[in-house]
Amino acid sequence: MESLAGHVLVASPSILDPNFERTVVLVTAHTDEGAIGVILNRCSEATVGEAVPQLAPVLDADDQIYVGGPVNPEGVAVLAEFDDPGDAGVVVMDDVGFVALDDALEGEAPQLQRARVFAGVAGWGPEQLEEELERDDWIIEPAELGDIFTEDPDGLWSAVLQRKGGGYALAARMPLDPSLN
Repeated sequence: MESLAGHVLVASPSILDPNFERTVVLVTAHTDEGAIGVILNRCSEATVGEAVPQLAPVLDADDQIYVGGPVNPEGVAVLAEFDDPGDAGVVVMDDVGFVALDDALEGEAPQLQRARVFAGVAGWGPEQLEEELERDDWIIEPAELGDIFTEDPDGLWSAVLQRKGGGYALAARMPLDPSLN
């Protein structure tokens, strides 16, 4: 399978796992060894200043921290839009990549347009994501900059499905509990 890095995975309505129900995951790396991504639409109550004050020189202390996934929930990753993508520790797509935190904290912080802090990541072992895709657990869509830095994380799942169109647009309007329909 071709790499899905730079795409979003939209959880199908059949995913009931509370870690991934109605999530939108940006795939940041995808190889034969597995895949890694971050959940874009799970905002936590914590702010950068409260949870990781050492990032205050690089980011706004009032920025919310997002729950990136259940893998390594104590770890922190910063996904950003860079003025110069060459400053990224790892480029994900176009001018979006991960901030090399050690470098940013020890030296001069890179120039960023905007950034998101994620606690934890979503991860798949070899062939695991491919198996989930074969079961139709995920809907694939090319990522857009607006998905990554959405101002409406609660509405992102529906917005991406609406953009995809067709039957997906119908699923976008489906209530979380269909019995309430």
